[in-house]
This record gives sequence, structure tokens and C-alpha cells, in this order.
Amino acid sequence: MEAIYIILAGSLVAVSCGLVGSYLILRKMAMVADAISHAVLPGIVIAFFISGSRDSLPMLLGAGTLGIITTFLIEFFHKKGNLQTDASIGVTFTWLFALGVILISTFAGKVDLDQDCVLYGEIAYVPIDLWITDAGTIMGPRVLYISGSVLLVVIAFIFIGYKELFLTTFDPSYAAIIGINTTLWHYLLMGAVSLTTVASFESVGAILVVALLIAPPATAYLLTEDFKKMLVFTCIIGVIVSVLGYYLASYIDGSIAGAMSTVAGLIFLVVFLFSPTQGVVFRNRRSKLSMTLKEEPI
Repeated sequence: MEAIYIILAGSLVAVSCGLVGSYLILRKMAMVADAISHAVLPGIVIAFFISGSRDSLPMLLGAGTLGIITTFLIEFFHKKGNLQTDASIGVTFTWLFALGVILISTFAGKVDLDQDCVLYGEIAYVPIDLWITDAGTIMGPRVLYISGSVLLVVIAFIFIGYKELFLTTFDPSYAAIIGINTTLWHYLLMGAVSLTTVASFESVGAILVVALLIAPPATAYLLTEDFKKMLVFTCIIGVIVSVLGYYLASYIDGSIAGAMSTVAGLIFLVVFLFSPTQGVVFRNRRSKLSMTLKEEPI
């Protein structure tokens, strides 16, 4: 039963991350996920100081607020400071992350909170982190309820705003012409990314979150040019990563989050090499065949 809980938690996080990550990949904003995942650290610390609690809700609110602020600062430095996007990302998340580390290290003797908890997480603890009601009823792993709720929110967000998200992703100029507020939908998407990212910290940690935000949608991108199929493939790949990652970790007796990230990378590598449409091997073969046909005399 523990294996089922861990795999289910990983799958829920993977699908949520993959759905919003697909938009980041297509908008060429993949590293924003990494920036948000690190920059929200001071938000978590500040939320703890204000609430005096390590409950999920204050942490989510604090981290989510910092995630949106991070997005705003990246856009501000890019547009107002004329910095390249990658430079804006680098400047923003490094100093915010450093601020969070300083806050934790300064008050490490007074609070039960450390950066390792946020960065690495531990999905193996999912089966023992139970939701117990005031009446003493055990409802099951708390992470499953949090991850499941976030997934429902992400699906509802994409379903309701599919047209706006699609147009602002593929043709923002046309979207603006027909009256869609591209700035609003940009920040709504970044809000969804922030929510998904910070909600997954406690169970899997920032490293696996970033891997799941980028690797499955990047892999799906190499498999199809149809956006709806890309979303479906991303979800399937995310579930496969969770299943294979868990059993790989069990086999080598290693980190589950690390094994899942490794499997995600290996699947991407295989698709990168052997995808029928975008794979390096097949493209080289088609190129050689084309050169051979051109060289043959008519």
C-alpha cells in the first residue's frame, strides 16, 4: 500500500507540473520554473514567522505570493531594465533564494525549518504523513489531498482559459489584437505555476518539481506537433516517470525523488535520439537518404 501511495503522489504532482510546464516550454520560459522554485524560499520562512505554524495553508500562501512577486520582478527587469530574460531570471532568483537561506540560517536555532526540507523533500514520507481529523479518523496521506486539489485547480484553469492560453502562447500579437489581455493571462499562468510548484515542495522538493515541470513536456514536445496530444503525452510520461522512478529507487535502495528525476531524463534522452519525427537518429537517416537521392543520376 505504501508503494501505491508514493506512486500516486508522484503521479499527481507529475501531471500537475507537466500541464503547466507545457506552456512554459512553448513560451520558452522553462527556467522560470527553476527561478520560482528557489525564489519562494523566503516566502515560506516569512509565512512561518507570521503564522507561527508549519501548516500547509500558510506555507502555500507565503510561497505563492513570493512566486508571483518573482514573476513580476523578472518581467520588470526585462522590460524596464532592458535585461535579457535569462539575466532577469538569474538576478531575481539568486538574491531571493540567498535571502531565504540567510533567514533560515539566522533563525535556525529558533525554528524547526531548514533549506534541505524545501530543496530535497522526501516523497518516501508520504505514507506516514497522514491527515487525521479532530475526531481521530485517519483519512489517508495528506499529500494526496493537497496534490489532488492542485491538479483539479490546474485542470479547471486550463479548461476555462484554453483559448486564451493557447493564443497568448502561440500568437500573442494576434491575441492582443482581438482583445485578449496578454499580460493578465501571463500572470494567471505564472500564478498557476507558483501554486503547482509550492504545493509540491513538501512532498517531493524543488529539484524533482523542476524536473517534472520541464522533462515530461519537453519529451512530449518531441513526439507530436499537436498541442492537445502534447498535453496528453505529458500526463502519460509523468505517470510513467513516477512508476519507473519508484521501482528504480527500490532496486538501488536510493532516493525516490532522485530516481524519478533520473528516469525523466533517460526517457527524454531516448525520445531525443529515436523520436520518429524529431529524433536525431531518424533525422540523420532522412538527411542521408535525401543526399543519396539527389546524387543519383536521373
